[in-house]
Amino acid sequence: MLEVTSVAAFRDNYIWLVHGADRRKVAVVDPGDAGPVLEALDRLDLQPAAILATHHHHDHVGGIARLVDTYELPVYGPAGEHVPQRTRGLAEGDTVELPMLELSFEALDIPGHTAGHIAFVGHGSVFCGDTLFSAGCGRLFEGTPQQMSHSLAKLAGLPPETQVYCGHEYTVDNLRFALTVEPDNARAQAYLTESRTRRQDGEPTLPSSIGLEREVNPFLRCDRATVRAAAERHAGEPLADAIAVLAEIRHWKDGFS
Repeated sequence: MLEVTSVAAFRDNYIWLVHGADRRKVAVVDPGDAGPVLEALDRLDLQPAAILATHHHHDHVGGIARLVDTYELPVYGPAGEHVPQRTRGLAEGDTVELPMLELSFEALDIPGHTAGHIAFVGHGSVFCGDTLFSAGCGRLFEGTPQQMSHSLAKLAGLPPETQVYCGHEYTVDNLRFALTVEPDNARAQAYLTESRTRRQDGEPTLPSSIGLEREVNPFLRCDRATVRAAAERHAGEPLADAIAVLAEIRHWKDGFS
């Protein structure tokens, strides 16, 4: 199992430091802000070896230039999006070999939040940016419900023990919405209690796991009768299929508070 250190940034972002075989060497995932990364590297006596970017949004790539200027790092990111100082563009099936860390990751195309969003999968973990959140999914800024449905299905198809490292601390709010959709979901109720306790103690709720997300995340459960019924009640009409259900609950979540 990977050793991963979280670095908090902005209001609710996470930047992930992925430790290699020599734990002092790390890959930096989605560095939206260089400042917290540089502070963590100094405080923990770590040496960055590479940058991995899941998508082009500034809160995930805004710190890349400063980190590259400081450490001369290779930058891996989606081939279909502009990532500052990217040295290699990736698409599904491509592999990132990081010999200095003795790690490798496979790229997975997961559009929906953005048009060219990718995930990095390897060593029992997935770094999925803003496509999949714990108990939620990203807004459809550039993609379609069909794309998001397909991307979430890919992620849901990973082994259940896969550790999920997403880009934001949204778990408590997402679970509040998930329980609006499925109020009788006992696993989501328990997970909300656990997550609130972690946040009160100043701890991240992440990583989650694919197995847990299958149980609590309504966006991975659009084929379930309970989720479909809730979506149809909200829409006020029958919905044709699971993609229409996802589109309806994503629209519902957009206005949820």
